[in-house]
Amino acid sequence: MTITPGPTRRAGLRTLVAVAAAVAAVPLLGGVRTSEARDGGTTGSPDAGHARVKARTVPPLRLMTFNLRVAGSDEPNSWADRRPVMRELLRRAAPHVIGTQEGQLPQLSDIEADLGPHYAWIGTTGDGREESVAVYYDKRRLAPVEHTTFRLSDTPDVPGSNTWGAAFPRLVTRVRFRDLLDPGRQFHVLNTHLDHRSEYARERAAALIAERVAALGGRLPVLLTGDFNAAAHGSPAYDTLLDAGFVDTWDTARQRGPAYGTFHAFGSLTPDGERIDWILATPDVTVHRESVDTFWVRGQWPSDHLPVLASLSLGRAAPGTA
Repeated sequence: MTITPGPTRRAGLRTLVAVAAAVAAVPLLGGVRTSEARDGGTTGSPDAGHARVKARTVPPLRLMTFNLRVAGSDEPNSWADRRPVMRELLRRAAPHVIGTQEGQLPQLSDIEADLGPHYAWIGTTGDGREESVAVYYDKRRLAPVEHTTFRLSDTPDVPGSNTWGAAFPRLVTRVRFRDLLDPGRQFHVLNTHLDHRSEYARERAAALIAERVAALGGRLPVLLTGDFNAAAHGSPAYDTLLDAGFVDTWDTARQRGPAYGTFHAFGSLTPDGERIDWILATPDVTVHRESVDTFWVRGQWPSDHLPVLASLSLGRAAPGTA
């Protein structure tokens, strides 16, 4: 795949049609107390008093998107075989935020245990009606302020709803975080998994995500992770989200690792193949480096997808800074 040289930036989020009513918050999972979602950072403006010069002294955030591949028992790629490799990959990468796809509760609990006590996660349980698009986070760096879940359908508040012909119900987990190392700094993370079968469902899903992001008001940076089941630079869903004001962090990254297709189906890697797993951001995010993680152990992959990892700062870098 040809990588577009230089940054690709679009105009800010455009005004969109009225959106659905705000989604009721769901209980925090993964051992997180509900009180944590209300802890601090809720008084005054989320970005009040933040000195932009501080962005140069705060360590970058490490953000990952990773389709876990649903847990199964079929050899040679059972969850029992893959779990130790995934544990090693995640511990080596040490992301502050991981947007995951295809998870269900037993697998999500395994990953939480493997990451260690300083991680927690937010999302639905993946109870069989729908998968969980869980968001893991490092509690030493980040504190959740509030969160919502909505479904990618005409009835986004209805669990398991599917009105656009997708093969499975699809959803989005959104979390607003407070950065504990950068007082006053907050940002949104949205994590999703678009349908693999219906392009129409992917287009409608992308439009709904854009509407929900526009409804956030534009005051805080927004990061969007996911398995979009559509090629970057070559799909209507991608174009819809960039037209709405997102930028592709792979393109805006100052440094990039080697490019590979992110879905390999437990087979060989495809250099410059299609990126269907993306990290998008609003333009007020500086991306220092982005890479596709090709870690495996003795021929065993942790998943049939490759995770994508970005190192970034929340805010535009000052002119002339590295």
